[in-house]
Amino acid sequence: MSTTIGSAVTGSTVTGSADIPRTMRASVLVAKGRIRVEERPVPVPADDEVLIQVASVGVCGSDVHYYREGRIGDFVVDAPLVLGHEVSGRVVAVGAAVPDTRIGERVAIEPQRPCRVCAQCAAGRYNLCPHMEFYATPPVDGAFQEYVTIQAPFAHPVPDTLTDDVAALLEPLSVGIWASRKAEVAPGSRVLIAGAGPIGVIAAQSAKAFGASEVIVSDPVAERRAMAERYGATSTLDPMTDSVADLGVDAFIDCSGATPAVRSGITAVRGAGTVVLVGMGADDVPLPIPVIQNRELKVTGVFRYTDTWPVAAQLAAAGQVDLGSLVTGRFDLDHAEDALNADLTPGSLKTVVYL
Repeated sequence: MSTTIGSAVTGSTVTGSADIPRTMRASVLVAKGRIRVEERPVPVPADDEVLIQVASVGVCGSDVHYYREGRIGDFVVDAPLVLGHEVSGRVVAVGAAVPDTRIGERVAIEPQRPCRVCAQCAAGRYNLCPHMEFYATPPVDGAFQEYVTIQAPFAHPVPDTLTDDVAALLEPLSVGIWASRKAEVAPGSRVLIAGAGPIGVIAAQSAKAFGASEVIVSDPVAERRAMAERYGATSTLDPMTDSVADLGVDAFIDCSGATPAVRSGITAVRGAGTVVLVGMGADDVPLPIPVIQNRELKVTGVFRYTDTWPVAAQLAAAGQVDLGSLVTGRFDLDHAEDALNADLTPGSLKTVVYL
């Protein structure tokens, strides 16, 4: 059953389920290292938006960083903030410009709102929009709450074969897909990946799905190297004892942010190959400039993603990537703070908050 709801806030008309409450529970970062569950109004979707009842939210390293440090670079938490940007859920209401046939859809959220009119957006690089509003990036609230809104095109339908947790993890998979695209991974490519954390493992799976014939993963922790092999790495290296210099790979993807890994990984790339920096580490890193110049290497960063969710959903549904088994911890909204600290538990890989 659906009903038409007049919005006093926006002046628009909203169509949705008749049982949508007026208030919801939200887990809010109120100070560095302090989370509080609050009662908040359920947001009202604008004309071009949908209202989503949240099902699952993955915990990202950026969430943990905001929680513990109160900032990431220039992004400073100076007011209460709801964390969480890896999101799945169900559409329960739509704005006036969105067909009501979308009500009831299971979706994965692409957690960003570009302006769509600037030069970057016009060129198709909406991830670089200078006016971007992104979930859980100050001052924009994220999804550790029962309901969220997003522009309708950024609520991507997912097949019922995908669980809520897997649908939420299409966001970090999108990072892996974007890294593979930037690295120009193609069938037969040889790829080196530094770091076997969640993003490194997902990047390895993405590279394999893109056709890489060899995916070498470097990590100093033996357990993580073993895990990388379970998730598609053809071989692993210990950077403390194994040199990667002159491996001659087509692409190097750094998911560690570690300065030594970045510097050594660049030396592993063949002439005219590509270096993609995904991990966030030191603000300034000395690079082997002669190697970059003499080999004419392309060095690029990764900042979120563009148009990756359809591919991510297809790869997950086809079983070409395994996201579900990455989840090592599940916490309800009342224990979101425990979820943010789960990385301190040995063996923890990916944690989700379920609603």
